[in-house]
Amino acid sequence: MTVYEMQELCRRTLEYLKAVISPGMSLKKVRRICEQYMLDNGADSFWYWDVGAFVFSGKDTVLSVSGKNYQTADSLIQHDDIITIDLSPQNNNIWGDYARTVILENGKVVDNLIEITNEEWRNGIVMEEYLHCSMKNFVTENTTFEELYYHINKIIVEKGYMNLDFLGNLGHSIVMDKKDRVYIEKGNTQKLSSVTAFTFEPHICRVNGTYGVKMENIYSFENGKLTEK
Repeated sequence: MTVYEMQELCRRTLEYLKAVISPGMSLKKVRRICEQYMLDNGADSFWYWDVGAFVFSGKDTVLSVSGKNYQTADSLIQHDDIITIDLSPQNNNIWGDYARTVILENGKVVDNLIEITNEEWRNGIVMEEYLHCSMKNFVTENTTFEELYYHINKIIVEKGYMNLDFLGNLGHSIVMDKKDRVYIEKGNTQKLSSVTAFTFEPHICRVNGTYGVKMENIYSFENGKLTEK
């Protein structure tokens, strides 16, 4: 397995979930569906504290906790709901790391942004896409983790949002042992191009807002060009 193949597994897992998720389903069942699908389709385990899917819904989407302390809430999917899902499969110590925000309105998953009627949810997802585009336009082989940290957090504040990450970072390197990760954080002057790959995963909320949104991809430099895995 390659990192790209693990990311493909994550994408397929999320598409499978969106086809079966429904109001009244528990978050624990959502987690089980995701984890079982990944194990059945290429994952041999989960690299982040043995949790394959971090699932939050509703107002809990603003929560940011370490996997070491994570417990899936005893909550049910609502008729109109926002759900963040963060997947962490691995195969032979090759990681996937992928997060998305899923919207249900009138009991159905809404994939088309312009069809999301809840303004806070819609604008949050638009902002996530904007941050990923801003990152890709900013980063070069000479950009450091710290420079990216300051650049993106400046945009987050200017746009009226806040960074919800419990450590304040925006992503980390992809390695084979989670203890070896380095982060998109203040003080890390290592170049992004010095690592095999890195995640970019801003977890944000509108200032004075109620809900959090998250979007995570893995990126790497290939022949000097930043590429999404």
